[in-house]
Amino acid sequence: MSTKAIARAKKFRPVEKRIDSQHSWLLRSDCVELAVTRLGAHMAPVRFCRGGRGAVEPYYISPWQNGKPAGLAPVLAPLRGDFFCLPFGSNGEAYRGETHPFHGETSGSLWALDECVREGGATTLRIRLETKARPGMVRRAFTLLDGQNAIYCRTMVEGFAGKAPFSHHAILKTEGEEGTLLVSTGKFHLGRTYPVPSADPAGGSYQSLAPDAPFRSLSRVPSIFRNQPPCDCSAFPVRPGFTDLLQQFERPAAGRQAPSWVAAVNIAEGWLWFALKDPALMPGRLFWIENHGLHGAPWNGRNRGLGIEDGRMYFDRGIAASCRPNPVNRLGIPTAFDFPGSRAVEIRYIQGAARVPRGFGRVVKARFPAGAAVFYSATGESVTIPVRHRFLFDGRL
Repeated sequence: MSTKAIARAKKFRPVEKRIDSQHSWLLRSDCVELAVTRLGAHMAPVRFCRGGRGAVEPYYISPWQNGKPAGLAPVLAPLRGDFFCLPFGSNGEAYRGETHPFHGETSGSLWALDECVREGGATTLRIRLETKARPGMVRRAFTLLDGQNAIYCRTMVEGFAGKAPFSHHAILKTEGEEGTLLVSTGKFHLGRTYPVPSADPAGGSYQSLAPDAPFRSLSRVPSIFRNQPPCDCSAFPVRPGFTDLLQQFERPAAGRQAPSWVAAVNIAEGWLWFALKDPALMPGRLFWIENHGLHGAPWNGRNRGLGIEDGRMYFDRGIAASCRPNPVNRLGIPTAFDFPGSRAVEIRYIQGAARVPRGFGRVVKARFPAGAAVFYSATGESVTIPVRHRFLFDGRL
C-alpha cells in the first residue's frame, strides 16, 4: 500500500458481540453485514442485500449453539457459515511426526484481531493465528466493497513449510420443503463418491450413496441400495435420515484464468448464493450432505445443512492421505499444496448472494464479463451481480 493510500485508510475498532454462543467481530458495508467468530474464524451469520426488499441469510449455524454440549472437537464448538481449514480433513493419522486437529488449528483455535480498515469504498477485517502443530502464521482478511453483495476472502500462509491439504468450508442452511435449494457448478473432470464407507449404523450414522463410485452429474450419483435409481445430489434438502460425501475435481487448462463457480438457488425464498475460486489453486469441491443422518453427540439427529468445500484435498481423509499417492493425484490433479515456508502463500476466495426474480430456477450457465458474474437459469432468465472476479488471480480490489 502506498504512503498516500495509508494516509487515506481509516482504522477503527470493530463491533464485538456474542452471537449464538460465540464472541464475534462484526463488519458492515452498505450491502453486507457479516460476523466472524474469534474461535475458529467461522463466518456467520451473514446478511446480504441489506436495505433492499429483504436480506439474504444463506449460511447454516449448528443447532447446539446456546446449549452446553461437552467434549466437542474444537471445530464443532462454533460450527457455522464458512471457515478455513489447514490442514483440511480428519487428520486422524500423523504425518511426518505431526499431529493436527480435525480440520486444522485454523478452524478451532482463538484468533487475534489485527485491525479493521476503511479505505475508499472498501472495509476490511484482518485477523491472525500462529499455528503450533506445524509452526507458521496464518492471516485472514475479509473485505466488503460498497455497492457489492460479495465477500472477498484473502488467506495468507507464512512459514508452515511442507505439504498439506487446505480448503474453505462453507455450509448453507437447507431448511424448508424438499428440493427448494438447487445447486449447480461449472464443468468438472472427475466426480467420485467417498472412497470408503462413510457411515456406521452401529454408531448412529447412515449413508445413501454407493462408496467409491464415479459420477458425471450431481443429479445422477450411484445409490448404495441395490436396484435403486441414481440419487439426485443437486436439490436439497433430500433423503432425510442420511449423510453423504462426494467430490468434484477439476483439471484447468494451462494458462487459462477463469473462475470456477458453484451456485445455489433457493426457489422458495428467491435468492442465489455463489462462490468463486481459482481452479488451478483449488481443484477440489467436496459436498457434505447432512439431513438428520448423524445421531451421535452433538448431532443427535437434529442437524441439517449442505457443506460446499472448495480447496485442494483428497476428500476429508486428512493430511497423510492427501499428501501421499492416491487415486486422484495419480491422475495429475493435486490433493495437497507444498508450502515453501520461505515466502507467503495467498489463497483467495469470493462468496456472494443476490435476489432473483420469481420463477428463476436452476442455474445452467455462468459468464464472467469484466467486473460482473452473470448467472443464467433454466427458465431463460439471468441475473447480473457486480463482482471483481479478477481478484482471484491478481489480488487487486
